[in-house]
Amino acid sequence: MITFPLVTHSHAEDVLAYSHGRPITVAHFLTDVRRLAATLPAGRHVLNACGDRYRFAVGMAAALLADKVSLLPPTLTPEMVRQVKKFAPDVFCLADQPQSIDMPQFAWADAVTARASASADARIDTCDIPQIPASRTAAIVFTSGSTGSPVAHRKSWGGLVQSVRAEAARLGLLDGRRHSIVATVAPQHMYGFESTVLIALQSGAAMSAAHPFYPADICSALTASTRPCMLVTTPVHLKVLLASGLDIPLPDLVLSATAPMSPQLALAVETRLQAPLLEIYGSTETGQIASRRTTETAEWTLYSGITLKPEQGSMWASGGHVEQATPLADELELLTPERFLLHGRTADLINIAGKRSSLGYLNHQLNAVPGVIDGAFFMPDDKEADVSNVTRLMAFVVAPGVTQAALLAALRERIDTIFIPRPLVLLDSLPRNSTGKLPRDSLLALAQAYQRKGVVHAP
Repeated sequence: MITFPLVTHSHAEDVLAYSHGRPITVAHFLTDVRRLAATLPAGRHVLNACGDRYRFAVGMAAALLADKVSLLPPTLTPEMVRQVKKFAPDVFCLADQPQSIDMPQFAWADAVTARASASADARIDTCDIPQIPASRTAAIVFTSGSTGSPVAHRKSWGGLVQSVRAEAARLGLLDGRRHSIVATVAPQHMYGFESTVLIALQSGAAMSAAHPFYPADICSALTASTRPCMLVTTPVHLKVLLASGLDIPLPDLVLSATAPMSPQLALAVETRLQAPLLEIYGSTETGQIASRRTTETAEWTLYSGITLKPEQGSMWASGGHVEQATPLADELELLTPERFLLHGRTADLINIAGKRSSLGYLNHQLNAVPGVIDGAFFMPDDKEADVSNVTRLMAFVVAPGVTQAALLAALRERIDTIFIPRPLVLLDSLPRNSTGKLPRDSLLALAQAYQRKGVVHAP
């Protein structure tokens, strides 16, 4: 039977995480994991809602040891919770803070904080690294819903380990130095799960337990980090961070995902943070499969063992950690067996009066307008248009101090008139989730709300 270790750190006293400035060793982690695993409820499916990244990691590892499956939905909305309960009726929620959801809950602290009164066993057998069968289902992750209803995807322990080890090698985390990882993305999303939790367990790195969101919090987390340090984040977080005007502590490496980054923003990030910026490409279905340094090339380089093949009108990924051939939801142009260009999501393609464009292209042009902090186009399908009375392309924009008229004028310089949004709605913020994505349902809700209010359409 093929197995992979839970962690790859060399010594029990190696630091695996930092929490509130306090280092947490591998021995400490394994003690917490074993204690939690022994006390988890009977249900085989665990919805891990821990906000603290270290506690999330303990919960995920404890579920593995107890042969339970971690469920990682993109949100905890009532509808998403109903879908999860239908998918796994025996599910319970593991949380480090009370959750207002209709599901049995089990408190992380009930099992783990008793450690202080039983410290005598903390040194017993903690150096015995658990070996997990490669075939064991470690997690079931759900798509974000950015293009429709979330869909569940099974992830084996072996596939996850191979994925993050390939990532660690590509990022240079296996050079003998012990990186610390600061992340603005939640561990429940595939990107955060792989690139902030699993990669720490499988590369000898140390994760920050914090989940900073605002620029000041990101700066505080970077200040508290040991060096070398990798910042794992998104284009949205980076754009807001650079616009904050704060004195940003310099990381040694920046990693971005969830949406392609413009070359202009990538150059601004590298110039301001004085560190290389790499992007990774992947999906919930496949995990990460490619990377690029955006300031050097628009081309993506596949991870070792991954292949792409055009078939049935789609590009299919297979090999490496991708456990079965999987169609991608993006328009890719294969340049060589190892390199490709990304042209946007297949579902983003729109056709108005015979003219074609993509939401990705339109969003790029919108966010390139001076003064725009964040923005997104939305095009309802026929069914949604019937419900919401929306029949035209819309846009929601965060641009403090910029008028609607100025934004529309700037857009007319950049895009065909037929794609000018009607309406263009100014907001204080967009309803992005913790990874910076905008689920389609959230945009539809915005569209419906503003139609009910009778927003005046752009001329």
